[in-house]
Amino acid sequence: MANLLLELQALGQSIWLDFISRQLITSGQLKRMIDENGLRGMTSNPTIFQNEIVQSNVYDDAIRVILKAQPNIAVEDMYDRLTIETIQLACDVMRPVHEATDGFDGMVSLEPSGRQAYDTQTTIADVRRLWKTVARPNVMIKVPATPPSIPAIEALIAEGININ
Repeated sequence: MANLLLELQALGQSIWLDFISRQLITSGQLKRMIDENGLRGMTSNPTIFQNEIVQSNVYDDAIRVILKAQPNIAVEDMYDRLTIETIQLACDVMRPVHEATDGFDGMVSLEPSGRQAYDTQTTIADVRRLWKTVARPNVMIKVPATPPSIPAIEALIAEGININ
């Protein structure tokens, strides 16, 4: 039986997964999806992360490690660390796709907090921070297309930051 996803890839279509999970990455399932089904990228969002953090035990060990080092860490900072670590893991698995396609595919999208969506300078600062912290060439940062974010998008693309 033909693999329809690979047939789509042969026609030039890049298949992205609109989902991320630390379990998906650490179990090897993400790599299998790349190798066997031609997966070419993936997106994330705060709801996906929140569900996995709250409704499973996947992040429990990472949370314990962070809390041991920083017992008074703010919830937002904890969330930030967990999501960045997961994005880095996903980027590392997707990196061979990114390299094989000269950067056309193999991206992993990270969505920052939506609170800055109406503040150009805050958006720029947060996206720069995420870009620097993730430190992977195949991370793509989501920026909402609000009127104040348009100049941010233009500035960030001009800096060479991958923007979704």
